[in-house]
Amino acid sequence: MANKVMHLCLSDGWGGLEMYPARIIPELRRQGWEPHGLALAGSRVAESLASAGIEPLTLPSRARALLQAGQVLAYLKRHGIGVLHCHKSSDLRLGALLATLRPSLKLFFTDHMGVTRPKKDLYHRWAYGRVTRLFSISDATRARNLAAFPLPPERIRRLYLGIDLAPYAPRLDDAARGVLRRALGTAPGEVAIGLPGRLTDGKGHEVWLEGLARLGELAPALAWHGVLIGGLTAREGSDEAYVARLRQRVTALGLEDRVTFAGFRSDLPRLFEALDIVCVPSRNEAFGLTVVEAMAAGKAVVGADSGAIPELLDAGCGRLAAPQSPQDWAQAMAELGQDAALRERLGQAARQRAEASFGIAGHVQALVEEYAGRHDAGREDGTTNAGADT
Repeated sequence: MANKVMHLCLSDGWGGLEMYPARIIPELRRQGWEPHGLALAGSRVAESLASAGIEPLTLPSRARALLQAGQVLAYLKRHGIGVLHCHKSSDLRLGALLATLRPSLKLFFTDHMGVTRPKKDLYHRWAYGRVTRLFSISDATRARNLAAFPLPPERIRRLYLGIDLAPYAPRLDDAARGVLRRALGTAPGEVAIGLPGRLTDGKGHEVWLEGLARLGELAPALAWHGVLIGGLTAREGSDEAYVARLRQRVTALGLEDRVTFAGFRSDLPRLFEALDIVCVPSRNEAFGLTVVEAMAAGKAVVGADSGAIPELLDAGCGRLAAPQSPQDWAQAMAELGQDAALRERLGQAARQRAEASFGIAGHVQALVEEYAGRHDAGREDGTTNAGADT
């Protein structure tokens, strides 16, 4: 392989940003690129890269990263790597330094978080001035990026994230699905309403719980069970104090027998099969990967009417609810919970939209075109429909 790229992610956390490099490695290889990685020693990122089949170069700490720029440059030269891709804004210090020391390097940055404050001081003008292309993961994120970063519009491109759709196709028979539903605390005849994602503030769990508490008033005949899917410890990416607060809220609302904390699960595609409704009440998602995963699984989705989620989910394939309104969430869950045919129809439409717009092959194809310098930089809006499998 002549085409080589190093993905740089010096994070000790674990979320969508940190998972991204390893997720795209198989497709990068399929499309003719040799991936490399740079991560913190002992981090989940380093582990995920190794599991994906590449042994990353590791640094002992973020604080020492700049001091070891020479080591990284030597690695890049030794392996003939001409493309760097950063995923965390703090990593741009190292990425920009490397691009300064070796001007032939192409430097890319994906804003996974959705910047919320201006970054136009002298340091940021220097760092972002070395960036070949900045990827915004939604139109909502790109609007923020245009206002915050010291870059012209043509160097900021909207590129939706993509997922491997195949694992989300249904695989369980009725018996296996029933076993999984019982393991999640859902009894036969109950509608399983799930909320997958990290248990951290800002993800809307408390509004969702309040909405569940109001379901009895809106749909007294509806039998349902709520399932919170996400790690319960800091190692699994969650805020342990916040998890404790959620448990207290469940008790205060009298939902102990109606809500299960499922913990971190590596079999999320199968868990989606066990659910009837998937809720994503995050207040300000930069993209909404969980929404796309649920759509790919053919689920009826209720998403927050904020951030990028309305770009992904329209009335034909799901429902939107105000992120701060428990009543809105209760109404949306009641509507879907009482109408199995509607859930089926929305789920089928959601699957079709995921296949058309959010496949990993199309996403990586757009990415490698950028790496190779083949993207048409003349598009004024900086957008692309890439993300679909082609």
